[in-house]
Amino acid sequence: MFKKIITSLIDQPILTSVFVSDLMVLLFHRPPFFFSLLMFSGLLAMTMYFGQKLSLFKI
Repeated sequence: MFKKIITSLIDQPILTSVFVSDLMVLLFHRPPFFFSLLMFSGLLAMTMYFGQKLSLFKI
C-alpha cells in the first residue's frame, strides 16, 4: 500500500511539489484569509485527485 502511494507521488512530481508546498504554507504560515481559503480549496482538490488516482481500497 505504501509503495503504491510513493510511486504515484513520484510519477507526478509537479502535483506532489505543489501539494507539499501548499500544505506547508498553510501549516506554518498565516496567509490572509481569502488567500488561505483559495489555497485550502486547491489542497482539497489535489487530495481528492490523489485519492481517486490511488483508489487503495476497492469496495
